[in-house]
Amino acid sequence: MWTYDKVLEYPVNIKETNTELAKNIISQYGGPDGELAASLRYLSQKFGMPDQKAKAILNDIGTEE
Repeated sequence: MWTYDKVLEYPVNIKETNTELAKNIISQYGGPDGELAASLRYLSQKFGMPDQKAKAILNDIGTEE
């Protein structure tokens, strides 16, 4: 069995907010050219590949992205 402890790897202490930095970070993750969009494109393209090796490569790239 295993136990789940909800603990951060590194402690986070926010002293003041920075809205410009927050907008930049959000655009990198959730924008049209962000990491999530790229990852989902790779993972959805693997379903149209006839070759198993190409499917595996796209799966690895999408997972890493």
